[in-house]
Amino acid sequence: MSLKIYHNPRCSKSRQTLALLEENGHAPEIITYLTDAPSASEIENLLTMLGMGSARELMRTGESVYKELDLKNVDDEAALIRAMVENPKLIERPIVVKDGKAAIGRPPESVLALF
Repeated sequence: MSLKIYHNPRCSKSRQTLALLEENGHAPEIITYLTDAPSASEIENLLTMLGMGSARELMRTGESVYKELDLKNVDDEAALIRAMVENPKLIERPIVVKDGKAAIGRPPESVLALF
């Protein structure tokens, strides 16, 4: 079984999701994505696993960098993905991946559907 969590230790939802996984006997590979940013192809794979039709669905639109880069006016999927690669804080968190499927831990319990 392959299990990963794209984790931000400073985020309470991310910490809660990791704790929930561990409480249920799971030991995921922890990817601290702010320091180990996913590539464009990894983000594309995450979008597919999450069933998202647009990169914007995976973005934290309330982040200041989203506004600074004026991403609300960008319609180019590749440009949105590139923005997440270059500014990983734009990526919604946490993301749990298990055996080719993914879920966002908001709320944390939503990742339990992967099991």
